[in-house]
Amino acid sequence: MKIVVDAMGGDHAPQAVVDGTIQAVKEFGISVVLTGPKERILQELSQYDYPKELVSIVDAPDVVAMDDPATVTIRKKRNSSVSVGINLLKADPDCRGFISAGNTGAVVAAATVFLGMMQGVERPAIGAVLPTLKGFALVLDVGANTDPKPQHLVQSALLAHVYARDMLGIENPSVGLLNVGEEETKGTDFVKEIHRILSERLPQNFVGNVEGSGIYRGDCDCIVCDGFVGNVVLKVSESLAESAIALLKRELKKSPVAMLGAWLMKSRLKQIRRYADYSEYGGAPLLGVDGIVMISHGRSDAKAIKNAIRAARREVEHNVIEHMRKEIGRFA
Repeated sequence: MKIVVDAMGGDHAPQAVVDGTIQAVKEFGISVVLTGPKERILQELSQYDYPKELVSIVDAPDVVAMDDPATVTIRKKRNSSVSVGINLLKADPDCRGFISAGNTGAVVAAATVFLGMMQGVERPAIGAVLPTLKGFALVLDVGANTDPKPQHLVQSALLAHVYARDMLGIENPSVGLLNVGEEETKGTDFVKEIHRILSERLPQNFVGNVEGSGIYRGDCDCIVCDGFVGNVVLKVSESLAESAIALLKRELKKSPVAMLGAWLMKSRLKQIRRYADYSEYGGAPLLGVDGIVMISHGRSDAKAIKNAIRAARREVEHNVIEHMRKEIGRFA
C-alpha cells in the first residue's frame, strides 16, 4: 500500500511536506509517493536519512498556485502535482490514498473528474472533525459544494454516518441538520425539505435540527450543512481558537501570579491546545469521490502532513470507501 502526497501543496511546500513525509515513513513504516518537480523534491530529500525503498517520486513539473481557478487541474495543468497524484490513485492499485495541502478547489475538481463519484452520490463534500465537550463531531460539507440540492445533503448525511462510525469509533452516530433553530418548522424551504427526507430515510439516526451552539457542545455526532455555511463555521472556529489563545497569552503576561498559575497548569494547557489543533488530525476527508482523498490545511506544517498520511492509511485499513458504497447502495 502506498499513499500519494502532493509535494507542492500548501504555504510551506515542499519543505514541510517532505519533512512530514519522512516523519511518517520512519514512524509508521508507510510507503509514500511524492508528486512534483523531481529535482526540487530530490533536493529536499537529500537533507534526510530515511529508508529509500519507502519513498518514490513521480515527476509533475506543473505547480498549482493557491489563487489558481479550481478548473486549472483539469484544463491547463494536467501535469501538476495534484492532477498527476490523483491519476496515480486511479491507475495504480498499489496507490490507495492521496493527500494535498494545496488549492482546495483544484483538488476537489481533479478528484471529481479523474476519480469520478461513487455510484449514488452526485456531489463531493469535505468533512471536518471538530472537538466537542463530548468527544468529536464531523461537520459536512465545509466547502466543496456551496450550492447543493436537498438530495446532495442527504447523501452527505449517509457518508458522514459511515465515516463517524468507522473513523471516529462511534458505534451508532447521530446525524443532525445545522439550522437556525431546533424546531422542524424553522429555516428555509431548502432546509425544511432536507429535514423531511432525512426523517424518512434515517429515522433511527436523524435527531433533527442542530443549532450552531450545539456543535461544540456535542449535541450531535454528524452535522450536515451546505458548503457555504460549513466553510464559514470552520473559518470562524479556527479564528476563534487562535484569538482565544492570543488573548489568554496577552492577559497572562499582565500578572506574575497569573503567569505562575499558567506554569503550574502548563501540561493541562498543552493538552487543551493539542485537542483543538488541526495538525493533530492532518486534514479533512473529501467524501463522495471514488477514492481516498485528504485535503490538509494550507498552513500545514510537517506534523499535519505526517498525521494526514496516517489518517489516509487508517481510511484504507478500515475499508471506508467500500462501506460508504454499501451504505449509499442501501438507499439507492
